[in-house]
Parts: sequence; structure tokens; C-alpha cells
Amino acid sequence: MRSVGIVGIGHTKFGKSRVSYTDMACEAALQALKDAGVTPLPGHGIDQVLLATMGASMINHQSGAASAIVDTLNLRPAMAETVENGPASGASAIKLGYSMIASGLADTVLVIGAEMMRKVSGWEGTDFVATMLHPEAEYPYGMTLPALAGMFTRLIMGKYGLTSKDLALLSVKNHSNAMHNPCAHIRMVPDLEAITADEDIETVNPLVADPLRLYDVCPVSDGAAAVLLCAMDVADRFEKKAIRVAGIGQATDTHAVAEREVPTDLLAVRMAAQRAYEMSGLLPTDIDVAELHDAFLILEIVESEEVGFFKRGEGHLALREGKTQIGGEIPINTSGGLKAKGHPLGATGVSQTVEIVRQLRGEAEGRQVEGARNGLVVNFGGFGNNVVALILSKDA
Repeated sequence: MRSVGIVGIGHTKFGKSRVSYTDMACEAALQALKDAGVTPLPGHGIDQVLLATMGASMINHQSGAASAIVDTLNLRPAMAETVENGPASGASAIKLGYSMIASGLADTVLVIGAEMMRKVSGWEGTDFVATMLHPEAEYPYGMTLPALAGMFTRLIMGKYGLTSKDLALLSVKNHSNAMHNPCAHIRMVPDLEAITADEDIETVNPLVADPLRLYDVCPVSDGAAAVLLCAMDVADRFEKKAIRVAGIGQATDTHAVAEREVPTDLLAVRMAAQRAYEMSGLLPTDIDVAELHDAFLILEIVESEEVGFFKRGEGHLALREGKTQIGGEIPINTSGGLKAKGHPLGATGVSQTVEIVRQLRGEAEGRQVEGARNGLVVNFGGFGNNVVALILSKDA
């Protein structure tokens, strides 16, 4: 198989989009093409376009969106498909793009992740996200992702001693990182005392799904991100030095969370990371920076354990000691994470990958991890029932 690298990246501002779904996706794509030194013209070297989205047809009433984007970008006759794997759609699309290049079917693949979620009300958005839950055992009973996350958090608290103060510390860390990310949805740092004080807490930091509060969950975002993949044997065609896709892993777990033998384990995260490590030949100790899927803050802590950075039950202790801050032992979510950068579902895995590319290039101004050579992405689908892990490496 051919080696595959990333030679172009693009990223819109996350938050509330003022343009159409197609234009938003094309904005990120054009940035990635420009970054690689590619002029979008018919037959100009882009073999495939993959669009990662969960809700373009459901929320934005636009099916066949990949075809519209290829035409709008003037990239005909490139092949085009849409990829859907819930919140893990972005990393899944990168995996599929990698596979096409490695197999020889394509030399270049443009992967775009795009979601426009603020077109509907909060209740409609919550229901839309909940459609990924088990269609018989969970969704019909009013189960939502925040409800599952709240129960999961309560179990972790009881088992390992994690506290609400730990989640608040994590929120402050990720919001502080987002202050240096111009693409982040929320660029403000909450006051630790204000969001943990008993007095007026229901006004400042109200409950969302006990014990999770407002500052423990990600915002609902519009946004798009893009990466241009190419075979390493043609990488010299492009302006930027390729960042190699060194490892890919994916795994699934029971669809219904209640069927899991140990409900505090995220087995799909563990197995996806292990497979990515095996493919790359790297160990957890070789990773310099990571973007972990923190739609709910508890996930960053437990994922940091499942991928091998810390022992089981010690992720929150590492947080208290500053090990996951920039300048710490293993900086996590330097972009601000989903918590502060935002979480447009289909765009998230691509956005996480863009951040790691920036870190390995040395372009993450204000939040740079010095000397970073290897980075990990964990893109979490459902409530851990379909997870994709990517490892990117900067070659000498």
C-alpha cells in the first residue's frame, strides 16, 4: 500500500454560519486547496471528494451534497460521495480517503466535514442527535446523549472519586486553549469560582443532565473543516510538506449502552487506539499532542485513560497536576476541544485532524506544543459505539 499524507488544511469559524450549507463547506475546501497550492479547475488533480456529514439531508434538506460541492468548487469530474458515521463521520471520511489512495484508486482526495446545526431549535437539535441511539432500546424511551453522559459521569464519580470541580478545571483548561484559536466557537474563559460556587450556581452554571452542567458540555455549532490527502509519492506536487497519516484504527461496541459488561469502559476507544498504534508502530508515550472527543467533558478524561496516556481512574488526577495542559506531559485539546471550539458533528473529526496538522507543522500560534512530531485524534461516534482513531506523524 502507498503511504498517505495531508498537504492542505482549511477551517471555518465555528458558531453561527451566515451562508448556505454548500458555501460553508466550500469555504473550508477552498482554504485547504489554497494551503496546498491547488487552483480548483476541472481536471486539476483532485480525484475524489468525500463529504462527512450527519444531518445535511435531515436538517438542511440537502441530499447529494457532495455532488453540489464538487460542482460549486469547479472540480468536475472528480468522484464524490457523502460519508455518515454520526459524530465520527469526519474521521471515517479520512479513513476512506486514505484507503482509496493506499489502494491506488486515487492520488488525491479532498475530505470536507460540514454541519449546519443551528438552523433548528435546541429541542429539535437534541432529537436529531438522539436518532443515533438504539432504535428500540434507547430512542423510543426519550433517551438523549446528554442523559447517557450524565449517567456515565455519575458512575465514574462513584467509582474513581472524580468531582464536579475536576470537570470545572477541565472546562477552564479547554476554554483557555480556545482563546488562542481564532476558529473556536466560544472564546472566553469561565471563572472557576463562579461556575463551582454553591451560591447562584443554577443561574451561572445550570444543570443540563445531572451531574453535568452548562460548562461541562459542548455548544451546538455550525462549521466546516477540510483536509487534502495525497499519496506520499506525489506529495512534491504541493506547496506544503506532507504530514503523514501513520495509523488508523476503528472499533465498535454494543449499540445499546445498557448491554455493556462494564458500563464505565469505552472499549471501542481502547481498541481503535490500539489498532492505530499497531499500524503506526508507535506507543502512547510517543504521542506529543492529542485531540480527544469531549462533547461531554467526562469523555476527555476517560478517553485519556483508554488510549494509554494514564492508568484507569487516574485521568482526573493527571488533570489536577497539569499534565494535560500545554507545556504538560501530554497536551490534550489544544484547539479548545469540542467543549470550546464547538461540535458541528460531521466536521468534528476533520477539525481535530486540522489541529494536529497545525501542531506538527508548528503553525498553532499561541497554543503551540513545542517539538510536536506525533499526534493522536479520537473521533467518538454515538455514545462510544463506533470510534475512529488517527495518528499523524511529521517525518524528518
